Amino acid sequence: MSISQPQNDVGFTPTGTIATRTDRRRVVFATVVGTTVEWYDFFIYASAAGLVFGQLFFAPAGEEFAQILSFITVGISFLFRPLGAFLAGHLGDKYGRRLVLMLTLILMGVATTLVGLLPTFAAIGIAAPILLIFLRILQGISAGGEWGGAVLMAVEHAPRTKRGLFGASPQIGVPLGLLLASGVMALIAALSPSQEWFLEWGWRIPFLLSVVLILVGYYIRRRVEESPVFLELAERKEQTRMPIVQLFRKHTLLVLLAALVFAGNNAVGYMTTGGYIQRYATDPAGPIGLATADVLWAVTLSAVSWLVFTWLAGWLSDRIGRRTTYLIGWGALLIGVFSLFPLVNTGSVGLLTVGLVILTVGLGFTYGPQAALYTELFPASIRFSGVSISYAIGAILGGAFAPTIAQALVQATGGTMAVTWYLAGMVVLGLLGSLLLRDRSGIPLGPDHEAEQAQSPIYGMSKA
Repeated sequence: MSISQPQNDVGFTPTGTIATRTDRRRVVFATVVGTTVEWYDFFIYASAAGLVFGQLFFAPAGEEFAQILSFITVGISFLFRPLGAFLAGHLGDKYGRRLVLMLTLILMGVATTLVGLLPTFAAIGIAAPILLIFLRILQGISAGGEWGGAVLMAVEHAPRTKRGLFGASPQIGVPLGLLLASGVMALIAALSPSQEWFLEWGWRIPFLLSVVLILVGYYIRRRVEESPVFLELAERKEQTRMPIVQLFRKHTLLVLLAALVFAGNNAVGYMTTGGYIQRYATDPAGPIGLATADVLWAVTLSAVSWLVFTWLAGWLSDRIGRRTTYLIGWGALLIGVFSLFPLVNTGSVGLLTVGLVILTVGLGFTYGPQAALYTELFPASIRFSGVSISYAIGAILGGAFAPTIAQALVQATGGTMAVTWYLAGMVVLGLLGSLLLRDRSGIPLGPDHEAEQAQSPIYGMSKA
């Protein structure tokens, strides 16, 4: 088949380069494994920030402020996601998706492993939190570039009628990363001979395990071919010289609306992935005081349900459309937000688990279709920049400081209702973003359709 053949309903890519089930499975497997490794690294830090970093790196600030500082370091990385998105978008639109995925995987793995080797404040003083923050910044840069490359590799290889399902493969890497991170941390906490041993050595083990995971992820990703859409752009020599300039000159409003969609999901998701629930439910001085291992196992179980609903939503979006799937998800997420803290505050591990699982229904339905939605919004020549930067801005508006805001609201009000209303407000913003975007499920993704997309600065926005 010619490399410039257009996609049709029975074809596998815009260029016809993927012709077998084995090739398609390899693409899906590589995107799942790669994003799982990346997000394992990212979530291990968030979990440790909720459990130990306040004591080990920020203790001189006092007990309450030390925990806020610990959560701030989780959020700081989000401020550098746009830098990672800009760099990855530029490289990905000019030199290919595959190259960027290899670079981000290595950067994340090196930063995570080094966190596991860091001396604490008691050993080297102020240098310890400074180095911790620097390594978290490197994680943020990597995360900013990883997601866009992974979703484009998945969706641009997909059959037209299965983009939501293929796009869900890197999406389920996020709950898989959370499952792996929480599971490993829970196992180490349960096997630790004492809390003192866990604080001194145990928490480091999950970070050091990153070395093995990175080697596995690197090997798998090397076996995947470049995105067929980029190959077609390269053959025609139609790569954009300055993709980011072109993106903001033509599609600024589209980027902001896409960012709002992710912000609504991300703010709620970071109640667990950002370590807040772990800290709130295990704080010995707090109202709950549950065992660390019990809470981590509850989070691990909720990651399984998040994975299931993320996959289900990606599959469903191919049948009822991206926007309809999102609208179902926002309704479910509001139910989850208003259920969460009343169940957590009972002090029952079982009801805490139920609350987290209910929350993951909406989280999955507002995350599973995102890869396909974002890919279909932007023209091929600036697509990597568009999806990466929209994702990074959404992460800043949503999850960046959600744990910090939640901690501050609880300390200021003495209860969790203010946190609930904050999260509900973020869900409403995500809903508005979804309503203002056009559902473009199944549109052609190749460069033949660049002209139509480039002519309108509001292409992709809803007329409703």
